[in-house]
Amino acid sequence: MALVSCLQGVPDPRSGNRTQYDLTEMLVVAVCALLSGAESVTEIAQWGQAKLLWLREFIDLPHGIPSHDTFGRVLRLLDPQQFEQSFRTWVGQVVGKLEQTVVALDGKTLRGSRDGESRALHMVSAYASAYGLTLGAVAVDRKSNEITALPELLAVLDVRGAIVSVDAMGCQQAIARQVHDQGGDYLLGIKANQPGLLEEVEYFFRVARAENWHAVPYGYHETVEKDHGRIETRRLWCVSTLAWLAQRTNWQGLRQIIMVESQRCIGAKTSTELRYYLSSSSGSPERLAQAIRSHWTIESQLHWSLDVTLGEDACQVRKDNAAMNLAILRRFVLNLLKLDPTPKLSVRAKLKQAAWDDDFRRDVLGMRRAS
Repeated sequence: MALVSCLQGVPDPRSGNRTQYDLTEMLVVAVCALLSGAESVTEIAQWGQAKLLWLREFIDLPHGIPSHDTFGRVLRLLDPQQFEQSFRTWVGQVVGKLEQTVVALDGKTLRGSRDGESRALHMVSAYASAYGLTLGAVAVDRKSNEITALPELLAVLDVRGAIVSVDAMGCQQAIARQVHDQGGDYLLGIKANQPGLLEEVEYFFRVARAENWHAVPYGYHETVEKDHGRIETRRLWCVSTLAWLAQRTNWQGLRQIIMVESQRCIGAKTSTELRYYLSSSSGSPERLAQAIRSHWTIESQLHWSLDVTLGEDACQVRKDNAAMNLAILRRFVLNLLKLDPTPKLSVRAKLKQAAWDDDFRRDVLGMRRAS
């Protein structure tokens, strides 16, 4: 089991030789419990006690299941950076190279982790929408913001050949340079945090459209979606001739500026939104449109599943490293559920099936009975 092999590499934070419970076995129990719907250290211990005989088909557990206090203490002590490294190693074995893949970076606050006057834990994750998998995650310093965490997460990812998409918070020249230097292409949203750039881009597209794109080479792509009385039309224009852009040399590898117009009609009501992006990709308008749509899957698939299916926001574990380590465990579990090929089952349905069916849980984990 590749997962167990990666967990075996996590250093045990407990001192001395009198540790009664093996760390790898504890982490395996925690993954199995969360896969079966447990949401707290108390529920992890309770599930382990209920499924002790089943667990012993795969791991020894000579002293049985640790108490919830022991689980809590170990999760507080465990180094989250080393634990997350094991997660990335495992995902890397599953996914391989990320060429031609959109890697979305975005942050999420674990609302239940607020501890007194300390802010709630905020994590930045990397998500490969083509696979539906989380590639890695780092915690944002409680006294800082996502801008400081993005370079740290990027540095541990192999983004060669991938398109790295970040929302407006990450529209920074240093981020663009780092993605370019690491062999990837960037796709960055432009908003008010780059006022000069935004003003120049808005003005260019406004004039170009008013003059019906006279003497301005451009690419165009349009999609129309109809669903339950809603009609949404998305139009994308991209321009690769950038002599008009005064700031073009500030963005390493910049190749295209993009405008997206989203028009939504519901009955007699119509709303329109304009968004702007800059990218080092030389991709077609269709490819750029797909990459922009793919970015939002980190919200609609990853963050939504973590909160609604795995109860991340409701979890009030908050001491020391415990919140971060439980968050990493949830990402292990969510990836396992996404990797399971069972047809016509949602992530939520798979979670319930794993709780009810020992054989299904074993298959999702890829575990084999010990000989």
